[in-house]
Amino acid sequence: MRRRRRRSIEASLLPTSDRSPILALAPSHIRALHAYTPGLQPGEPGWTKLNTNENPYPPSPRVAEAIARELGEGLRLYPDPRSSKLRVAFARLHGLDEAHVIVGNGSDDVLNLLVRAFAGGGGSVSFSAPSYSLYPVLVAIENGRPEVIEFTREMTLPVEALARSRAPILFLTSPNAPTGVGFRTNEIEALANAFPGVLVVDEAYADFAEENAMELVRQHPRVVVARTLSKSHGLAGLRVGFAAAHPEVIDLLDRVRDSYNVNRLSQAGGLAALEDSDYTAGVVRRIIATREHTRARLQELGFFTYRSAANFVFSEPRTREGRAGPDIARGCYEFLLSRRILVRYFPSHALTAGFLRITVGTDEQMERLLEALQSWLNHA
Repeated sequence: MRRRRRRSIEASLLPTSDRSPILALAPSHIRALHAYTPGLQPGEPGWTKLNTNENPYPPSPRVAEAIARELGEGLRLYPDPRSSKLRVAFARLHGLDEAHVIVGNGSDDVLNLLVRAFAGGGGSVSFSAPSYSLYPVLVAIENGRPEVIEFTREMTLPVEALARSRAPILFLTSPNAPTGVGFRTNEIEALANAFPGVLVVDEAYADFAEENAMELVRQHPRVVVARTLSKSHGLAGLRVGFAAAHPEVIDLLDRVRDSYNVNRLSQAGGLAALEDSDYTAGVVRRIIATREHTRARLQELGFFTYRSAANFVFSEPRTREGRAGPDIARGCYEFLLSRRILVRYFPSHALTAGFLRITVGTDEQMERLLEALQSWLNHA
């Protein structure tokens, strides 16, 4: 009887939707959290995978050589906790001092550190929408308050609206995800001058763009630029990211950083990739050429497609009669899925629900995609 009564009391303490005593031990904001949803990762061969903005080409051959040298005896040792060689190499690449750089387990780690440092314990965080869908998750983990500034379909940077935010930190993705639109450096500088908090320019795709905000790090102590080796360097599987910022910002991030946050293999491979800049530049040129060709072909099909500064295109499928919208985009997505072609569909935002985000793959992969879209168009 006593045991039955205890279980009844425990159950009564739980929300009606959560009758698990394990869940009851977690804070309510964690129980309500919706985790980040990545793109589908098929486990079997035969798919044309254009949904997660991965580089279609392998990284520099130097990466595998550097990792091989770390295997064996090196694996029993902890990695350099500061990733010092990576900090120096990235700083030198951008004309900065090492004190301006921190390394993370991918740029997602860096973004998490920034939220933890400037909005931990329930602070507010501003970001534009549509944007990287990880931002609201990172804010929710800290039980923070998101302040969302909406883009219009024209995708012009709303400097005045963003600058009115009084959150201590603002995230701006440039080139934007998922549209691929890049913002001019002078526009970002105007925002940096007007916004009183820390401006984080998330530049995961900057190597595919004509402009970037790295120069602003030297001029503005409240500007942070986040970068990654996952895209242009083809190291999505190693997870290496960076933030460049004023040394005082870097010091704060180091205080909240996990110990040994970048493993030995990632440090070795990342350093080799940074040092082989000629190889990366060649891959970037190839992807940009394919991107521009793909956009032109999509336009010929009658699809509105934003001008992209990233390694993907954001395109609005339209039928021969010119019909577009969420139902058309979903139908096109499902048609491609039936052909074992993966792209990304974002139905949760009014601006994105009528579009598909298509990663730039090899020329052969893009031709397969375009042939499938032509087939869809003939039957839509």
